[in-house]
Amino acid sequence: MRVWAKSLLVIGIALCGLTAQAQTSDLVSKTAFRVCADPANAPMSDRDENGFENRLAELFAAQLELPVQYEWYPMSTGFIRNTLRANKCDVVIGYAQGHEMVLNTNHYFTSAYTLVTKRDGAIADVDTLSDARLQGLHLGVVAGSPPATHLARNGLIADARAYNLVVDRRHESPIPDMLNDLNTGEIDGALIWGPIAGPLVKADYPDLQVTPLVKETMPPRLFFRITMGVRQGEKVWQRQLNSLIRRNQTEINTILSDAGVPLINDMGTGLLELEQ
Repeated sequence: MRVWAKSLLVIGIALCGLTAQAQTSDLVSKTAFRVCADPANAPMSDRDENGFENRLAELFAAQLELPVQYEWYPMSTGFIRNTLRANKCDVVIGYAQGHEMVLNTNHYFTSAYTLVTKRDGAIADVDTLSDARLQGLHLGVVAGSPPATHLARNGLIADARAYNLVVDRRHESPIPDMLNDLNTGEIDGALIWGPIAGPLVKADYPDLQVTPLVKETMPPRLFFRITMGVRQGEKVWQRQLNSLIRRNQTEINTILSDAGVPLINDMGTGLLELEQ
């Protein structure tokens, strides 16, 4: 009797697991590759679908033989709650590894914060924030971002110019503002997340250059692995995306590199060597 009861318990648990899995998987659209995205977050995504995340979405949709369908929402407070968790879409194309608000896929690229300078300027070859040549200079930094801590440690924060962290890009654009200030000489350098800095500089600022900060050894770290984010519990969907990432890594790298995203190795110690 005990054996029979125990068997029923095991079967019941298994059936509950299968039911939960089926219910979770049923939330993912079978008719479209539904992407949660910011409509004004160039160079990553925009409503005109010109960002590199838009091109990645097109690549994955093509592999799945589905059309891309967007749920647009500003990348600010409430983004995940009002898009992914509300079941209005099934994937966030770019999300930092380890964030608990989503279930992360395997990472598909690693990048770092960068120092953007004038190409022919006096600090064009600076690649660490401890370089003495930065003393007394005005560096732009996004308030609250990891580079701000490094500026404080190196005695650079008093002369720095802060730009807003969380904004609605439909109304405010702190990173382009920072690059424009650098271009006109109002600041001497800009500390910007590489996947934003690289494409913007490549597209619109020929006199500027982007140097990934891969030599910093003190915390906080300045490099991050980027994944796709799906709903918590969507293990089947996560595995399907992981498989697509693995099979299409060369194409992913090409899209990112062509856009100007600085790609670094997984340990954050140097530039990624791309396959020719």
